[in-house]
Amino acid sequence: MPDRFDQFVADRLDRLLRYATALTCDPHLAQDIVQEVLLRAQSRWARISALQAPDSYVRRMVTNEYLSWRRRRAARTIASTHSTLDALAAPAADHADGYAERDAMRSRIAALPRKQRAAILLRYYEDCTDAEIAEALGCSPGTVRSHISRALGSLRAAEPRPIFKEALS
Repeated sequence: MPDRFDQFVADRLDRLLRYATALTCDPHLAQDIVQEVLLRAQSRWARISALQAPDSYVRRMVTNEYLSWRRRRAARTIASTHSTLDALAAPAADHADGYAERDAMRSRIAALPRKQRAAILLRYYEDCTDAEIAEALGCSPGTVRSHISRALGSLRAAEPRPIFKEALS
């Protein structure tokens, strides 16, 4: 039995950490969440491994731990690692524009409410269906679609707009 749990962790730890990091926007908090979840899962592994999809169950445990009230303060205090540098001088355009766009998107995703962020990440990062997301978040598929729709609307509204005055000058 312990060997099966060890194999589960060896096979899925990287994916769980990536998911938790995308969810929390903080690699240290993500490690804490995954560690706590795996400790709880290990003690219940006989029951969890008997489920049809133990990896989905453990992913839901990660989502629930992130959404729990104990993590609420940590989830709200997400800071941009580049804010100090950006205050000193505006970033110059270079070949790393793709990285800058990804960082900007991460910042916009980090600003979403927690359930909307979880729904977006489960849909587009974990490629889950509405039913799977509803199960992970403990809500109906209609609520999942509402969370995703609102999140996408917020992301579109927060998207930087090109400045046309500079183009006309």
